[in-house]
Amino acid sequence: MAGKKGIVHIFASHNNTIILLTDITGAETIAKCSGGMVVKAQHKEGSPYAAMKVAEIVADKAKEREIREIDVKVRGQGGNKSNTPGPGAEAAIRSLTRNGLFIRSIENVTPIPHDGCRKKKRYRGKRKG
Repeated sequence: MAGKKGIVHIFASHNNTIILLTDITGAETIAKCSGGMVVKAQHKEGSPYAAMKVAEIVADKAKEREIREIDVKVRGQGGNKSNTPGPGAEAAIRSLTRNGLFIRSIENVTPIPHDGCRKKKRYRGKRKG
């Protein structure tokens, strides 16, 4: 496929979905959009519908810059929080393909701690003995 290449970074937590489009080096930001920019109700920011709309906006801006091929990097919250991406991740990827972008690869880049920070009090196991 001819055309420019870009990287789409999808950050999908359970409360919000943020999509960032950069050039192939990842240094220059071309477009960014989040769930709060497309829906008015705060509790709907992380929904698949909001993610779909966000992806449409980013795809339109990619087409303006003649970007046709993209690598997708999906990220959950990570760290000492949930490692699974939120409900918006899959909807966003599906929406990107529907809007005419060719996905070369999908990669999970959620940060995983190597026994880093201490978990919240309620998630620390109570040991007897």
